Amino acid sequence: MNYHIDTIPVLDAMKQGGECPLCAIRRKSELQQIDRFLGASVMEPDVRIKVNAKGFCQNHYRMMFGAKNRLGLGLMLLSHLSDMKKDVDNSLKKAEGGKGGLFRQKSDDPASAAAARLREIGSGCMICEALDEGMKRYAYTFLHLYQNDSEFKRLFENGKGVCLQDAALLLEMAPQALSGEKLRAFLAALHKQVKDNLERLYGDLEWFTLKFDYRNADKPWNNSRDAVERTINKLEGWCVGEEPNPKDK
Repeated sequence: MNYHIDTIPVLDAMKQGGECPLCAIRRKSELQQIDRFLGASVMEPDVRIKVNAKGFCQNHYRMMFGAKNRLGLGLMLLSHLSDMKKDVDNSLKKAEGGKGGLFRQKSDDPASAAAARLREIGSGCMICEALDEGMKRYAYTFLHLYQNDSEFKRLFENGKGVCLQDAALLLEMAPQALSGEKLRAFLAALHKQVKDNLERLYGDLEWFTLKFDYRNADKPWNNSRDAVERTINKLEGWCVGEEPNPKDK
């Protein structure tokens, strides 16, 4: 089949042979988003408007801070803070007008409404939203390749599968990309992959724990040294241990 800008990253990620090709794509996209928001885009008016409205989550603020571009981050924060401080001030002023009382309904309590608004202000994230939208597209491409590319199908069915979070994403997207027998075949393959690879990780993790028994001290670790990291990443999506893209190590 013909490969293009969406299919190539998915096929390349599958060829890496990691625990989850979609996690590898998400991580690469995440790092690109960090660079984007700390780079020239910080000066683009349309980007500033969106950042001012949504901000970023704790994790992505941490990543941007760690990127050591303090000026880029400072400029973005200055614009965001300028836009939100009036909203915060107004919410807190309204809270002062509340009468409280043990039996007062929260919906009628200005303090509770102000608390909800402050949480709402801090709950958005431009990067999370961009990643979620992008990963839906990549999941659709994943399913397209599974249906139309024999090499991709072989790599998936003989590989390490995907994490549980991306298995859920594929389950949600599968009825949009596949139908009839092709849908049923993919769901059966996904089921087998998830089951087999959880069993594989269970075995690695069990041996990891048994290696701490003095009777096994001289026995080989086999594939268990990083079993804890790989199990966490399989359950929750990549978040600990070695980078999922080898060149990003």
